[in-house]
This record gives sequence, C-alpha cells and structure tokens, in this order.
Amino acid sequence: MAKTYQTELHSAWIVGKVTADEIEKLAAAGFDGVESTATGLDTTLEEARAARRICEANGLKIHSVMRSLSFNRPDFGEADLQAHRHGLQVAAAYGAATALCVPGRVDAPPISPKDLQIEFDPDTLELKSIGADSDAARAYIQAQNDATRAVQKHMPEVLKVAAYEGVRVCLENVWNNLWLSPEFYAAFIHYFDSPWLGSYFDLGNHVKYSRTENWLRALGKGTIFKLHLKDFLYKPEEASLGQFVPVGKGSNDWKLIRDVLEEIEYNGFVTIEFEEGESRTLSLETHARKFKNFFAGEDILAGLE
Repeated sequence: MAKTYQTELHSAWIVGKVTADEIEKLAAAGFDGVESTATGLDTTLEEARAARRICEANGLKIHSVMRSLSFNRPDFGEADLQAHRHGLQVAAAYGAATALCVPGRVDAPPISPKDLQIEFDPDTLELKSIGADSDAARAYIQAQNDATRAVQKHMPEVLKVAAYEGVRVCLENVWNNLWLSPEFYAAFIHYFDSPWLGSYFDLGNHVKYSRTENWLRALGKGTIFKLHLKDFLYKPEEASLGQFVPVGKGSNDWKLIRDVLEEIEYNGFVTIEFEEGESRTLSLETHARKFKNFFAGEDILAGLE
C-alpha cells in the first residue's frame, strides 16, 4: 500500500543559460523546475526575465540559482560582494526564491572522517577539537575558525541585499571541509538567526561523515530551503571511503530519507546533481522516474531495472 505524505516535493534539473529547446524537453519529461548556474556579470537582468518567461510558458519554474562566494579568501573584497549582489538581482529577475552559496573552503582535516570528533563552542562557533592533537590538526582548526569568522563578518551585508531582492541565501556544504558534523553545520546556520539564510542540503555529499538522515534531523524543520539529489556509495575499507554513484546505487536509504523529510516538514524542490559518468547517459525520463519513485516513498529504482 502506497504511503501518503503531507509534504510536497518538486523535481528540478540544473541548467546554464536557459534555452527554449532544453526547457521544452524537461517539461515533456515531467520536471517541475530548473536551477540555473547563469548568474555571473555576463547575465543581464533582461536575459533573466526572458528566461523566466520561457520557463513559465512551459509550466516550469526557475526555483534557484547557483553562486559561489568564498568569504575566507585573503583577497576577498568589495568586488566579490558586488558580484554577489548582481547574482541576487539576477535570481530575482529569474523569479528564483533562493540562491545557493558555497561560503568558503579549507584543506581537508588530517584525520579520517571515521575518526572525526567535532567539538565546538555553540555560542561563537569556534572549533575546539577534531579528535586529534598534532600540528596538522591545530592548523586545520585555525583554518576552520578563520573561515567561520570571515563568514560571520561578511554575511550580514549579503543578507541585507538578499532581503531587499527577496531571494533567500542557501549555504551549501560541499567538499569544502567545513562544519563537518550535523550538529556543527546546523549550529552554523542557526547562528545568523535570519529568515533569509538557510541550508541548501545535498543528500549525497555528507554520507562519509554521517548518514544523511542524521544531517536532515540535525538541521530540522525550517532550516533546509532546498535539496540536491545525489548518491554516494560508502566503502569504509577504502582510503577515499567511497565514491559518488548513480542515485539508487549508493548507501542512501531513500525510503527512510523520504520519511525524514516528512518528519521535518520539508516542502519544496529537489534538484538532481550528479558527478558520476553513468548518470549522464541516462534519459531525462529515467531521472524523472527516480524522482517520482522517491517522492512516493517507493523503491527509487522501481520500474527501471
């Protein structure tokens, strides 16, 4: 018997510059929206408005855009903030509700994710320990804290622009080696106490640090603004601890994840993002079927194998 969910999920695809041909194909395959990477200074507001019209004519929404704003670069300055302002203006012209932002990057900690023991100050977000005591560990802790302070310093200015444009900022933890526990990442988001800041959570990026459902529950209701659909095959016996694989072929328990999204009352878009070769050969219809299965709480590969 099929499950009944109160929450509603919507499928999306990543695009660059919007073209009518691509949007028509996505609409025909059953997608609900797109996420655009075209937010740079070479994208004008007029182009963004035209792209919005193309999508809306086909029943799709440009629900979000991708941005990158590494606050902890030594040369970070006004030019970076201005570029991000433009990106948020473009997002508003697209009609997007959110803009993904990767807030920084540091080198990987000198300890396996299996052995990480994150201890941090919940008030200041200062990282105290990672479960190792060495010069390399201390250097990582310093770099993490420098990155945190850089975001704390500059994010309020970004959020002012976000509020003015009506576009919420979604911080994504990718392979940037920052805030590497569910509790630490959640505390970082909540530190800013702003309705204009939340998480763009990737369902595959964090598997080697903790199971996906642990991250979702730590972030909790109202903190996750958008989701990326991705899978990771966890192999603790390997040095890399695994690799990205096509959705449904990894370690994620997709039925459980769907139940947890219901538990935390997540409503919104889920955008497929893949880094593994096989996924790129699959048809739009196959990806759309995976979405349909996932949203219904069924075997994500049902009808595909």
